[in-house]
Amino acid sequence: MGLSCYFQIHAPADKEPHELERFLKTIEQEARRLGFEPTLVLDARFDTEERRQFARRLTTGHRIQHDRLRGTVPLRKGQVFSHSPSDGTCCVIPERGVILVVTNEGGAEAVVGFFRYPATLKGPRGRDLLETGLGRDWFFRDSTKSPDPRFRKLLRMFAEEGYLRDLKDEFQPLEKA
Repeated sequence: MGLSCYFQIHAPADKEPHELERFLKTIEQEARRLGFEPTLVLDARFDTEERRQFARRLTTGHRIQHDRLRGTVPLRKGQVFSHSPSDGTCCVIPERGVILVVTNEGGAEAVVGFFRYPATLKGPRGRDLLETGLGRDWFFRDSTKSPDPRFRKLLRMFAEEGYLRDLKDEFQPLEKA
């Protein structure tokens, strides 16, 4: 097992992709100053099978579980990474991502940023089947097993802008009472 740093990033639906990209470019400048290289800011649409496979490398998707997903449920192709009919779970594929990729000296990459998911899952004929629970907000949840304090500095920049919704850092020592 081991320690991890869990974080959740959120931006409201009214944030435009170019605004998020501009913010991530300021984070990228700091990342380079801190020694991350190479870095990349990307605004990507996941609208083809190849691009959805790329999204799968960036994120596990948004996991949902619902009774309406149990059994044989006809879902429109390209909406989920996986669907378990036995327990009614699936991982919803994002429609778009505005992300920052940073690479440390050892070649380990970390992705942080914003993903927009569909508000509903649809059937093969385009009818709404189930709400995903995310509306049109931008959302990203992930973790890192790295104790690198530079990554925490980048997360603090998200917090300063009001984008960091949750942080649980198991690397930080417990404060004495």
